[in-house]
Amino acid sequence: PTHRCLSSPQGVRRRAAAAMGRRPFKCYRYQKNKPYPKSRFNRGVPDPKIRIYDAGKKKYPVDIFPFAAHMVSVEKEQLSSEALEAARVACNKYMVKNAGKEAFHLRIRVHPWHVLRINKMLSCAGADRLQTGMRGAFGKTYGTVARVEIGQILLSVRARDVHKPQVLESLRRAKYKFPGRQRLCVSNNWGFTKLPRERYEALQAEGRLVKDGINVKVLAPKGPLDSRTLSKLPLSMLGD
Repeated sequence: PTHRCLSSPQGVRRRAAAAMGRRPFKCYRYQKNKPYPKSRFNRGVPDPKIRIYDAGKKKYPVDIFPFAAHMVSVEKEQLSSEALEAARVACNKYMVKNAGKEAFHLRIRVHPWHVLRINKMLSCAGADRLQTGMRGAFGKTYGTVARVEIGQILLSVRARDVHKPQVLESLRRAKYKFPGRQRLCVSNNWGFTKLPRERYEALQAEGRLVKDGINVKVLAPKGPLDSRTLSKLPLSMLGD
């Protein structure tokens, strides 16, 4: 009967592949290369570990969750899709357990578009006969990361004001899944909108806000009347 010889070049390669684990992330933490996204030139990219970017009650309207807090990066670095998924799970699990699954909306604000490469080198007996060193050193695709800047928001959570301690604690726990430094910031705005709280409440009292999912549109005080506004006016104001 024929048997496979493990001292052959194929056997050496097979043993090396079986023994090889993942590289430590210190190899990929810093932004050294140009952005390298998935494209028709860059095929065969593994799927990112994170597939869900919103957790909790993402469809609750804007006026239910007035409080918002953010995790902000203090370093220019790269965050792996595995770390983003671990942070999402940690934050979501704490909020569900301590505030309730209907008490918050978590959003991951960065996406892992950048593709990592690895030039696998054999480190076993007889490897020098099989590999060519730096010849053809452009590596194979290995994983995906998000490139983040200083001051960029990584995670955001909106909730009711009574759940402020739970939101900050869940974001604090999620920080431990990332390399580098992050800051937690309490937003002055209403939820995920761009309006400060005082401005939001004033416009709401004037009736100038139109709900738009988790955001709002501000009606201009001047300008042509749209069909909906015209339909609300009495006929005496419209004339002939």
